[in-house]
Amino acid sequence: MKNREQILATIQDIMVEMFEMDPARIEPEARLYEDLDFDSIDAVDMIVRLKELTGKMVKPEDFKTARTIGDVVEAVHRLMQD
Repeated sequence: MKNREQILATIQDIMVEMFEMDPARIEPEARLYEDLDFDSIDAVDMIVRLKELTGKMVKPEDFKTARTIGDVVEAVHRLMQD
Protein backbone atom coordinates (compact mmCIF):
# COMPACT_ATOMS: atom_id res chain seq x y z
CA MET A 1 0.00 0.00 0.00
CA LYS A 2 2.31 2.69 -1.21
CA ASN A 3 0.23 4.98 -3.38
CA ARG A 4 -3.24 6.46 -3.08
CA GLU A 5 -4.75 4.10 -5.65
CA GLN A 6 -3.55 1.06 -3.70
CA ILE A 7 -4.83 2.56 -0.45
CA LEU A 8 -8.24 3.25 -2.03
CA ALA A 9 -8.42 -0.33 -3.34
CA THR A 10 -7.56 -1.67 0.11
CA ILE A 11 -10.19 0.51 1.78
CA GLN A 12 -12.76 -0.63 -0.78
CA ASP A 13 -11.88 -4.27 -0.04
CA ILE A 14 -12.18 -3.71 3.70
CA MET A 15 -15.54 -1.98 3.41
CA VAL A 16 -16.94 -4.66 1.11
CA GLU A 17 -15.70 -7.44 3.39
CA MET A 18 -16.51 -5.92 6.77
CA PHE A 19 -19.61 -3.86 6.03
CA GLU A 20 -21.00 -5.60 2.92
CA MET A 21 -21.02 -2.36 0.93
CA ASP A 22 -21.40 -2.13 -2.82
CA PRO A 23 -17.89 -1.42 -4.16
CA ALA A 24 -19.32 1.03 -6.71
CA ARG A 25 -20.44 3.28 -3.84
CA ILE A 26 -16.96 3.43 -2.29
CA GLU A 27 -15.38 6.26 -4.25
CA PRO A 28 -13.21 9.16 -3.05
CA GLU A 29 -16.10 11.65 -3.00
CA ALA A 30 -18.41 9.34 -0.99
CA ARG A 31 -19.24 10.84 2.38
CA LEU A 32 -18.78 8.29 5.15
CA TYR A 33 -21.77 9.16 7.29
CA GLU A 34 -24.25 10.57 4.79
CA ASP A 35 -23.62 8.41 1.73
CA LEU A 36 -22.30 5.17 3.23
CA ASP A 37 -24.20 5.08 6.56
CA PHE A 38 -20.92 4.71 8.44
CA ASP A 39 -21.12 5.14 12.22
CA SER A 40 -18.59 5.53 15.04
CA ILE A 41 -18.42 1.78 15.68
CA ASP A 42 -17.71 1.18 11.99
CA ALA A 43 -14.97 3.81 12.18
CA VAL A 44 -13.30 2.05 15.11
CA ASP A 45 -13.51 -1.30 13.30
CA MET A 46 -11.94 0.28 10.23
CA ILE A 47 -9.10 1.81 12.27
CA VAL A 48 -8.35 -1.56 13.87
CA ARG A 49 -8.26 -3.23 10.45
CA LEU A 50 -6.00 -0.54 8.99
CA LYS A 51 -3.61 -0.99 11.91
CA GLU A 52 -3.47 -4.73 11.20
CA LEU A 53 -2.80 -4.14 7.51
CA THR A 54 -0.25 -1.35 7.84
CA GLY A 55 1.57 -2.52 10.94
CA LYS A 56 1.50 1.13 12.04
CA MET A 57 0.01 2.64 15.14
CA VAL A 58 -3.22 4.20 13.96
CA LYS A 59 -4.52 6.92 16.24
CA PRO A 60 -8.25 7.59 16.11
CA GLU A 61 -7.59 11.35 16.20
CA ASP A 62 -5.80 11.00 12.84
CA PHE A 63 -9.18 10.10 11.37
CA LYS A 64 -11.47 12.45 13.33
CA THR A 65 -11.63 14.98 10.53
CA ALA A 66 -12.19 12.35 7.81
CA ARG A 67 -15.54 12.98 6.17
CA THR A 68 -15.06 11.20 2.84
CA ILE A 69 -13.34 8.10 1.52
CA GLY A 70 -10.76 10.44 -0.01
CA ASP A 71 -10.04 11.87 3.46
CA VAL A 72 -9.41 8.35 4.77
CA VAL A 73 -7.11 7.61 1.84
CA GLU A 74 -5.12 10.78 2.61
CA ALA A 75 -4.89 9.93 6.32
CA VAL A 76 -3.58 6.44 5.54
CA HIS A 77 -1.19 7.85 2.94
CA ARG A 78 0.25 10.27 5.54
CA LEU A 79 0.55 7.42 8.01
CA MET A 80 2.44 5.29 5.50
CA GLN A 81 4.90 8.15 4.85
CA ASP A 82 5.92 8.28 8.53
